[in-house]
Amino acid sequence: MKISMLLLALTLAFPVLALSPNQRVDNFELLDHEGVSHELYYSSDAKAIVFMVQGNGCPAVHSALPELKEIRDSYATKGVEFLMINSNLKDNRTNIAAEAAKIGIDIPILIDETQIIGESLGLTRTGDIFVVDPKTWKVVYTGPMNDGPGSMKKSAANNHYLTDALDNVLAGDSVKVASVETVGCAINMPGNEEKNRVAHANISYSETIAPIFYDNCVTCHRDGGMGPFAMKDYNIIKGFSPMIREVVRTKRMPPWHADPHFGEFSNDRSLSTQQIQDLVHWIEAGSPRGDGPDLLAQDERVWPKFRMGEPDFVIDIPATNVPATGVVDYQYKFVDNPMDKDVWVAGTEVIPGDNQALHHVIGMFGMKNPNPDAKRKFMPMGGIGGYAPGTDAGYYPEGAGQLVPKTAKFQFQMHYTSYGKKAVDATQVGVWLHKEKPEKIMQGQFIANTKIHIPANTKRHTETKEYTFRKDALLYSVLPHSHFRGIASDFIAYYPDGTEEVLLSVPNYDFNWQTDYTFTEPKVMPAGTKILHSTTYDNSSQNPSNPDPSIEVYWGEQTFQEMLFASFSFRYLDADKDKEFIAQAGGE
Repeated sequence: MKISMLLLALTLAFPVLALSPNQRVDNFELLDHEGVSHELYYSSDAKAIVFMVQGNGCPAVHSALPELKEIRDSYATKGVEFLMINSNLKDNRTNIAAEAAKIGIDIPILIDETQIIGESLGLTRTGDIFVVDPKTWKVVYTGPMNDGPGSMKKSAANNHYLTDALDNVLAGDSVKVASVETVGCAINMPGNEEKNRVAHANISYSETIAPIFYDNCVTCHRDGGMGPFAMKDYNIIKGFSPMIREVVRTKRMPPWHADPHFGEFSNDRSLSTQQIQDLVHWIEAGSPRGDGPDLLAQDERVWPKFRMGEPDFVIDIPATNVPATGVVDYQYKFVDNPMDKDVWVAGTEVIPGDNQALHHVIGMFGMKNPNPDAKRKFMPMGGIGGYAPGTDAGYYPEGAGQLVPKTAKFQFQMHYTSYGKKAVDATQVGVWLHKEKPEKIMQGQFIANTKIHIPANTKRHTETKEYTFRKDALLYSVLPHSHFRGIASDFIAYYPDGTEEVLLSVPNYDFNWQTDYTFTEPKVMPAGTKILHSTTYDNSSQNPSNPDPSIEVYWGEQTFQEMLFASFSFRYLDADKDKEFIAQAGGE
């Protein structure tokens, strides 16, 4: 009786146990075999979306591929989008890409490594086709392309199910044959086995789910944090469970946007495959409370103003009045150096006065230009902290620091955006110092392409900028930056020996999370290494953040304009270069 009631509850909450016509498909985001991000609901401008379930080595997929490509080409001008999806446990991105190259798959293969998308779709066999109508986000056809021998051969087919279904959808008619049994290779989908769906209801909130939130989410989702709600106890989690499922499926949370195929990063905020599966399975089982203590309700952690503890000194940036509406020009604030001696900075953290109004801070130290008529009023020597949505406190690696001479002044570039009411921003910068000169001297480098030109009504447009290391260096971190139209970014190193390496790929860039990606192990950049930084922009109406898709876009400081900007954190491996830097900075 209990099992029957449980299965009924599962069906009512998320009624997907097998792919079927009229099934609504919830939004999701997956990377394809080439590392390109695909969000289902982004394709709302398509007339229909065709998926084939792909699996490496499956004869059904191999034999169907030529006809699928023919149909794809035939419907290319009719607004139909073609994709594949792979939920096979035995396949991974490397061997899927190899299979695609071997048999000539030129259709994006979306990789569902957690299987949570394949489970929700009820996928059972590779070679299966399903068609989604973007007007309703419902499946309108599922089955083979036709009824030829092996259900795949076009030449001997009497019924052409896929093209008939597409013609029905394009004509605005209901699909006459909406479901046909598919003969393909079985998919091992343990999450959809009855015994495991029952087991999902026994996933422990106390021992499994609450610790996920405690360790990964509460740092933002707490009183005074930047999260929109505080994760205080089970009841809060239960109430927000549908939203949590959505943001995990679409990879909006946790806020980590690096492609896991390239590089390892010490500040990685992503969840493991097991954590994602446990969390989604628990929610789809109805978010049961179960037994045991509530770690969130018992959380008595005290969150300090500065994450790294009390700083050695605090820079108070002069307050700014931000109007309720309108465009606010960049503000430049100057602050005297409170130190009476040369110091070595170990880390900084910016605390926004009003994080709704403050978009970014770029802190610099240097000298005011003694020539009052000069165009440049400030001559920078280096950085002294920065902030943008999603940035963490910046602490240099152990034994590394940045020299700030006693003669330096501080300049802060402040970028504000109005949000409907008047605000006063009084931002602070905490600074931590080394007691003695560190062994390693950190450097910072900014690069920008101020010549970008993004065409109007264009979904994907890419611009680039290069930087070459003149001396041997050790690269610690990279940060990409663009505005509302930026959707992807990457950094590729071209080494002097002719090899190349993708240092970072951000296939789903999010303007709201400006992340400085810190390598777990710093990367050696031999002299002559060229880094190519690319940013891809979406200046179309499909981009919900786009201020105006009808205009050509150029470089500009405001968020309705665009940037191609990046920063690096590195140190030279040449002691003479360190001495040169200290001399240029005016330090002793």
